[in-house]
Amino acid sequence: MSVSRKPQPASWLFLVFTLPTAKASERVGVWRKLQRYGAVALPASGYVLPNNSMNQERFEWLATSIRSSKGQAAVAQVWSFDELRNEQIEHMFNEARTREYQVLEKELKKLAKLSNRGKSEPGVVRLKRRLQQIVEIDFFGSSIRARIEEAVGRLASDHGTEKEREGKKNPKDYVGRAWITRPQPGIDRVSSAWLILRYIDPHAKFAFDKDPRRHPHAIPFDMFNAGGFGHVGNDCTFETLVKSFGIKDSRMRLVSQAIHDADFADEQFGRTEALGIDRILDGWNKQGVANEEVLRRGMEMIEGLYNGIR
Repeated sequence: MSVSRKPQPASWLFLVFTLPTAKASERVGVWRKLQRYGAVALPASGYVLPNNSMNQERFEWLATSIRSSKGQAAVAQVWSFDELRNEQIEHMFNEARTREYQVLEKELKKLAKLSNRGKSEPGVVRLKRRLQQIVEIDFFGSSIRARIEEAVGRLASDHGTEKEREGKKNPKDYVGRAWITRPQPGIDRVSSAWLILRYIDPHAKFAFDKDPRRHPHAIPFDMFNAGGFGHVGNDCTFETLVKSFGIKDSRMRLVSQAIHDADFADEQFGRTEALGIDRILDGWNKQGVANEEVLRRGMEMIEGLYNGIR
């Protein structure tokens, strides 16, 4: 008896194209889009991206645009390349993202040298937005990503957080509001949503999007943008919410410590209770479980953690 196996999905998307020499501005436009998508150029010809639905759609639309400019374009799914191992291509992506992170790091250092008065709100927001753009195309996890994220978070917490630190937020001001966070929620976002429902608004609604500008009336949390609630200093978003709303609860203090240690992986409090939850959430996200379902299941585990932590 033979068992048929589904073929493994292709690892890569490959775009090849040509444009008439007279189409200089179109050529520049295509190049800029390829840069924005995080594509890397192969030594011979063509551009490559990891194979997923988002990148497929981007390449297909770009190919359509090229053809409309009287060029030729083709998008192919590729399992492997003759003279390049998959590991080598991944290394090319990491090198490209590392260079972009390094450029951002230089800008961060320049801004950090300025006084608080010199650190304009648009400047800080611009760097945070640029970080978000790079992270979205950091497909294989550059080795310096965590360092840059920490630097951006530190800069943001040093600038413009005085008002957040003054006084406590009134939960009544946040009732009946929608909240927005990034897709594929992890331990900090899931626990923050649980806290919002438990202590701020039991009927809160949650949306998932990488761009909060598409939800102008929603309150951002754990996102790389100004406003809302996020990392402040050495606090994760969950800790920021606890402090912002003045939640006094001995078990909540222990949960905060567990969430901090799982989110930052720094063993600051020596609490391991949330590490397993974080791994499970990551597994569900990799399985493609819907964001809403990951959030629902995850909040049930956080509720159990709260009731069981000692």
